[in-house]
Amino acid sequence: MAGQVAEMPAGFQGEVKVGGVGVVVINYEGEFYALRNNCTHKDFPLLGGDVSSGKITCEKHGGKFELTTGKARALPAVKAVKIYKTEVEGGAVYVSEL
Repeated sequence: MAGQVAEMPAGFQGEVKVGGVGVVVINYEGEFYALRNNCTHKDFPLLGGDVSSGKITCEKHGGKFELTTGKARALPAVKAVKIYKTEVEGGAVYVSEL
């Protein structure tokens, strides 16, 4: 379990481990998204990056990744970041491999 919905309001970002891998969980406009917490450009955490227009921006060099697909949408990032499945059940958010 990643956490309780009530503790993850709009704009929330947090990290959980899935299979030993750090995953950033984001509540963007009431929907939950989960991506590997690692920019594919220079091995820097995505956690804490600006989230807008359905993308998260890496704070290190400005690479942007789509929340829904993980696709890179701004240089210098060109490789997609892995996404994870999110489910809300019984007031809790769960994250798992796709």
